Amino acid sequence: MRRVLTRLGGLAAAAMLTVGLAHPSQAADPAYFEFTDITRERAIVRIDDPAKIRHARDLLSGRTHDRPHIFGRIIKRQADYNPRWSFHYNPETVDFFDVAIEVCDATLPYVEDHLDEAGGAFLPGLVWCPWSSRLTREVSAP
Repeated sequence: MRRVLTRLGGLAAAAMLTVGLAHPSQAADPAYFEFTDITRERAIVRIDDPAKIRHARDLLSGRTHDRPHIFGRIIKRQADYNPRWSFHYNPETVDFFDVAIEVCDATLPYVEDHLDEAGGAFLPGLVWCPWSSRLTREVSAP
């Protein structure tokens, strides 16, 4: 039963991203945000979509508490703005959530340590939704 739920969870995560990508964003300058998780490790995410940038800024200012956690598809390589980690979010897939399925939850260090397994049973479709993720601040472009 768990295997079926895991596969359904992966499909649900992929569907969430597909719906999110169905409406291309307007061109805008990207914004960069630091986020953390339960381990207190920190990473940088690039956000390109103006509505999602606005949501991130609203979270940081306290104007909203809706959808405080970050999710999207990861790319298995380092980004110049996120040099500490061997992976980063694909900016085209970044979004926010309140509650997500377990199959896409993992901490920053766990993803780094198991990056070679990501995309299979671990983080199916490379969708990553750390449940304890929280934006901490906006940072300057690299």
